[in-house]
Amino acid sequence: MKKMLLAALLLGTVAAPAMANLQLAQKNNCLSCHAVDHKVVGPAYKDVAKKYAGDKGAEAKLIAKVKAGGSGVWGPIPMPPNAQVSDADVKTLVKWILSQK
Repeated sequence: MKKMLLAALLLGTVAAPAMANLQLAQKNNCLSCHAVDHKVVGPAYKDVAKKYAGDKGAEAKLIAKVKAGGSGVWGPIPMPPNAQVSDADVKTLVKWILSQK
């Protein structure tokens, strides 16, 4: 019983940050165009993480892209700038996106 309780607590601790970051994405309307595991208007976060895996400059590139917007990397539909999203939120979201498997 103790092992099951410990496992549940550990899973909750690991899942809590992921849920908080998903809620942060919802709060900032990211999920209007993106989803974790499938393309909506923009790419799935898992596809973004896969594309930038091993790229040491990915975090900085994506932070700039989220703030300024952009187009051409994932197709012709542009991503609008997100200047209203705080720098701290953008950094948290980008780190979370890059951690998707």
